[in-house]
Amino acid sequence: MNWSLVLLTLLHLLVPIYWLGGDLGTFYSAGFMMDEKRPAGERLLALKIMNGIDMAPRTVLILTLPTGLSLAAAKGWLAIAPWALAGLWVFGLIWLALAWAVHLIHGSRGALARGIDIKIRYAMIALLAGSGVAGLTGHLAMPFFIACKLLVLAACVTTGVIVRFQLVPLFPAIAAMKAQGATPQSDAAIRKVLGQTRPTVQCIWVLVLIACVLGLGTPV
Repeated sequence: MNWSLVLLTLLHLLVPIYWLGGDLGTFYSAGFMMDEKRPAGERLLALKIMNGIDMAPRTVLILTLPTGLSLAAAKGWLAIAPWALAGLWVFGLIWLALAWAVHLIHGSRGALARGIDIKIRYAMIALLAGSGVAGLTGHLAMPFFIACKLLVLAACVTTGVIVRFQLVPLFPAIAAMKAQGATPQSDAAIRKVLGQTRPTVQCIWVLVLIACVLGLGTPV
């Protein structure tokens, strides 16, 4: 048994499990956050739970590329030099540490980390989309399903950035709730923001399922 291949396969399989599981947990917790009948303390606790659970999909999104390309190289689908894979893992772990810094460091102290993180996401969207298109048009040698999965991952990162911008109006409403309790204005803002993000998050679920189908079917 090739244990390294088994481990890589397991790691890559855990990506959609934690991605969809984390998103579903966040989605469910959002219902408690929006429940105006609950005390502000309970709703803020639901928000804290949402933020914690949401780090599961944020983490595996970043690990999707290094685990996926490592698995593709191990199975002979892509010709990638060991040093390139090592560099990809170093980059992925640095980006992951940055994402956790964004999660843990709030306010002005986290501004630098947030700025770097969003720039990395923009660059990754361009790189993934460009590589996927190049693969489909024959400019890069790769199986059809890998080119498609790169495009799907680019779409996932893009949709995640959209969610991030959709959530911006939520922060003043949360600050107001913490300071003075729930008000009709803060409730309306929370309801509007979370209502807008739900369809966007559901688009991510569809994209992840498409990636799973491509990975299982491996059409060439």
